[in-house]
Amino acid sequence: MTTGDPETGAELPPLVAAQHRAMPFTRLTDCGMDPADARRLLADTTAGIPWQDAATIIADVQLERARSAEAAGHGSTARQAYRFASAALMFAQMAYQSDIPEKGELYARHTAATAALAPGVERVEITHRGGVLSGWLSLPQAAPPRATVIVWGGLSGWGAAYLSLADAYTARGLACLLAEGPGQGESRLRHGLYVDEQVTDGFARFVDLVEADPRLSGAIGVQGISFGGLFAAHLAAADPRVGAVVVNGAPAAPTVPEFRTAREQMAAVVGTDDLVRVAAVMDGLRLDPDKHRIRCPLLLLHGGRDPLAGYEDQEPFLRAADPATSTVRIWPDGQHTLYNHAAERDALTGDWFTDHLAGRATPKR
Repeated sequence: MTTGDPETGAELPPLVAAQHRAMPFTRLTDCGMDPADARRLLADTTAGIPWQDAATIIADVQLERARSAEAAGHGSTARQAYRFASAALMFAQMAYQSDIPEKGELYARHTAATAALAPGVERVEITHRGGVLSGWLSLPQAAPPRATVIVWGGLSGWGAAYLSLADAYTARGLACLLAEGPGQGESRLRHGLYVDEQVTDGFARFVDLVEADPRLSGAIGVQGISFGGLFAAHLAAADPRVGAVVVNGAPAAPTVPEFRTAREQMAAVVGTDDLVRVAAVMDGLRLDPDKHRIRCPLLLLHGGRDPLAGYEDQEPFLRAADPATSTVRIWPDGQHTLYNHAAERDALTGDWFTDHLAGRATPKR
């Protein structure tokens, strides 16, 4: 059986077609791939090269370009190539839903490529439940930052996948911490920290980290992308230190997905193949507007063509918040998390956080 590729019109095997749907050109470039590399990845996988192999080859070319630029003293070119390599390796590991060694190895290579961006991007770590939560901190050139925004992804794209978003925030004088929370990135793949009913406690550790950094003295906002928007909403409801929250493309009442690959992805986030346990965790994470009140300003983003989170799936976040301080922005043609409106989306959220956080006093502990 073959399936048509929406990008190219080619007839593809079901696995490849599913990968192209989950990782279209707009998502690849939104999360930092060189547009030429993104086109090559889709073309090479259409031609039959396995996704992880095609993405790794692209990353290797960019890493060699980075090393050559470094040797020649061209630091800007090297940093660009390391970022492109980092993005390609992020997408390489997405070929694997379960936490097999190959996925961990690819993510470790992604982390190493991102670390080469230092000092422009700083690696940060904080302990949690006997393990380590990690992330990447970007600071604006003008010091001190006007405020700090903590950002995290969802089930498959984490941390440095959102370096372009961090660029938009630092350009506005905001510090940006790209978090890898429980069930995400090296926090999961290396340190065994998973999503459970108390996952909010893990994401709150990043607020602790920001409060402990003397460079980050302003107000704190949080932003969750895709499934991570649910975690952001829960944290905003539970933690008075959160001064503003953005939710982008999240379900308020998550369920175990119907499709096998999506189920495997969610099971990996929870750290078990027991679907009864996975369902119990999802039920425990449901945001109830009557119980979970969001008292800080909320910005809800929605794409009208989002196949994973309909407006009705996100509407409970609005009911949980104060109508006087809530804003919803809808793009009728928007894909999941608005991949196809990335620049406008990031400018909007950057300006919104600036308006709601800059100049505010740091919330009391």
